Amino acid sequence: MDASKLKELKLFVDQCKANPSLLYDPSLSFFRDYLESLGANLPAAAQKEGDSKSDYVVEENEEEMGDNAAGEEEDEIIESDIELEGETVEPDNDSPQKMGDRSVEVTDEKREASQESKAKAVEAISEGKLEEAIEHLTEAILLNPTSAIMYATRASVYVKMKKPNAAIRDANAALEINPDSAKGYKSRGMAHAMLGHWEEAAKDLHLASTIDYDEEISAVLKKVEPNTHKIDEHRRKYERLRKEREDRKIERERSRRRAEAKAAYEKAKSQEQTSSSRKPGGMPGGFTGGMPGGMPGGMPGGMPGGFPGGMPGGVPGNVDFSKILNDPELMSAFSDPEVMAALQDVMKNPANLAKHEANPKVAPVIAKMMSKFAGPK
Repeated sequence: MDASKLKELKLFVDQCKANPSLLYDPSLSFFRDYLESLGANLPAAAQKEGDSKSDYVVEENEEEMGDNAAGEEEDEIIESDIELEGETVEPDNDSPQKMGDRSVEVTDEKREASQESKAKAVEAISEGKLEEAIEHLTEAILLNPTSAIMYATRASVYVKMKKPNAAIRDANAALEINPDSAKGYKSRGMAHAMLGHWEEAAKDLHLASTIDYDEEISAVLKKVEPNTHKIDEHRRKYERLRKEREDRKIERERSRRRAEAKAAYEKAKSQEQTSSSRKPGGMPGGFTGGMPGGMPGGMPGGMPGGFPGGMPGGVPGNVDFSKILNDPELMSAFSDPEVMAALQDVMKNPANLAKHEANPKVAPVIAKMMSKFAGPK
């Protein structure tokens, strides 16, 4: 074994003995895990100092994030009431009106009789006799249950009687028979407006207007549309507020992670500087070559197979830990549990490196570490 390698290894071990907390440096967690896997008991002093890590991170985190990081809590967004205009009616809770059986055969005689009943209903409507009109239209529907206009006409009478639920039932029946029934959409839209269903009303009335425009539809829309606009504005406002709140949560989480990574880096840098000041030159040149079997439990033969690139027999030459500790990118990567798990896996069995070569988070870290491990050229 190269004498310089042994000398540097001995220097590192001496520094760990003098300051056991070095073993709890985040960048050496893989080395600590290796020692524990061999059954080594870490010094109590090192364990105690390592336990204070979370306090250190919180302290740095609060300093980095300021008052917002102190636990900004946001209450659930409570939507305010919308001030809508327009008269509405109480829902009618009468028993459902009679509906015809559309499966029956409608003869010419029935169809003609149905038209006669409808004519009587129209006359009753003109005289303001709405209940009588409903009776005639019900008779017309039972005679010809396949006629969309019969249901749509009865729906319009229910609208006049301020019975919106009954009107909606008839309008639905009309639209099932004829999806292009302008009178069906108009009656249903007006019934929805009576109930304060402003968006449904606007949708049906616009459809009715595109099929067969009339002035009555336009007049109702003028009362309905201002409310739909207020509803749209209200919805967009609270969707925006919820999005902004979610964005703030995401940003706070990012800030917290950045603060933790910075705290870990600053702590590691401080410990590395403290260790270097105790021994002149610190760990000059790093670990050259491998980690021979001289350590308790040892690494006999180094790391079989080594890292790719033809470096068998241990960690390759000139391992300068100061370069690793002073590399913010590596320090940040070491705080990632996935990256550390992969490094530990490779440390236990270098042949496992192949499992992690396709991992976009792990492969660049290993490659960068290998560049630090490169021997003198």
